[in-house]
Amino acid sequence: MAKRKKDTATGGDTTLLDTGSETPPSKQQIKRWRRYLAEERAEAAVYRELARKKKGVEREILLNIAAAEARHETYWQHRLGEEIGAPQSPGLKTRMMVFLARHFGSVFTLALLQSAETRTPYEHDTDATGQMAADERIHAEIVRGLAAKGREKMSGNFRAAVFGLNDGLVSNLALVLGVVGATSNNGIIVLTGLSGLLSGALSMGAGEYISVSSQRELLEASTPDPLAAEKLPELDVDANELALVYRARGMDEGEARDKAARVLAGINARQERASDPQRIGDVIGAVEPTDDPEVVGSGWSAAVSSFMFFATGALIPCLPFIVGMASTAAAVAACVLVGVALLCTGAVVGMLSGVSPVKKALIQVSIGLGAAVVTFGLGRALGVSLG
Repeated sequence: MAKRKKDTATGGDTTLLDTGSETPPSKQQIKRWRRYLAEERAEAAVYRELARKKKGVEREILLNIAAAEARHETYWQHRLGEEIGAPQSPGLKTRMMVFLARHFGSVFTLALLQSAETRTPYEHDTDATGQMAADERIHAEIVRGLAAKGREKMSGNFRAAVFGLNDGLVSNLALVLGVVGATSNNGIIVLTGLSGLLSGALSMGAGEYISVSSQRELLEASTPDPLAAEKLPELDVDANELALVYRARGMDEGEARDKAARVLAGINARQERASDPQRIGDVIGAVEPTDDPEVVGSGWSAAVSSFMFFATGALIPCLPFIVGMASTAAAVAACVLVGVALLCTGAVVGMLSGVSPVKKALIQVSIGLGAAVVTFGLGRALGVSLG
């Protein structure tokens, strides 16, 4: 007989099976179920830990998901019965989520949770119910929504920092190894690396400032003019040119005309001359911008972030040559240092993007070292021909 309980987090039902009539599970099943049980316990703890740091609706949502995970935990307890055994440790990724939830921001944790919920093994395991698989898939969408605000808030300057660091690592490693391929003169290599650092950092900083400032200006250009709202009481009701404003904002002719008539018929000069941007937007019919100016960030902060992180990344491949290592050993050391840094940045970007950190890290390393190999070969070819 199956017992059903309403899942308040997803609106679905979670079925808990009565295991009394089932055939005994195999050793492989017991091992797998114990792993599932450990994962469900840990994930519920992660959601409760995140909820502890939140308030209002976000806290309520996180606690509801934790309750759903606890019901999944109960399901595996029922399936295991007397074979439940001693509590097991969850996988490394889940333990990392617990650590992040307790010590760091929720954006990293939510990104990992989104990835974990999306790749649930329940969809391909007949021992789990279809409802549990559906729960996990819906949980991923809930987490995606919770993580969206955090991702948006850090997207502007974070993008500049990550791009700056990666560009500094890759471009200066490629530049330095290109020179190593042509000459073994340590002074020339160091001078080239530091010159690439400074010129690249200045270029990145200036580029980010122009990019972000231009984006903010484009957003501001779509913001309604407060003076336009103040002139509404003086419009000719019969001519009703306000309808043209609404049509320019995307309404069809009939809808625009009806809305303009309602606005002008009920307008109060003292109230409608308000300076509240939201009220002006309501009256003029502003289209919601696709990007929030606060999300875009400031031009100066993006420029400084990009400059500093590019310089940091570009300094790393120069360090072995600065400390006086022989050119061949220094080149190998530079590749190792840059490879480790690219693995770290790729993993961080992967976590925040909700994709596999390992896959993203390996892609970053492949691109960086691939560029270095190409320029080293070019430098070697030019060095031989010039020599």
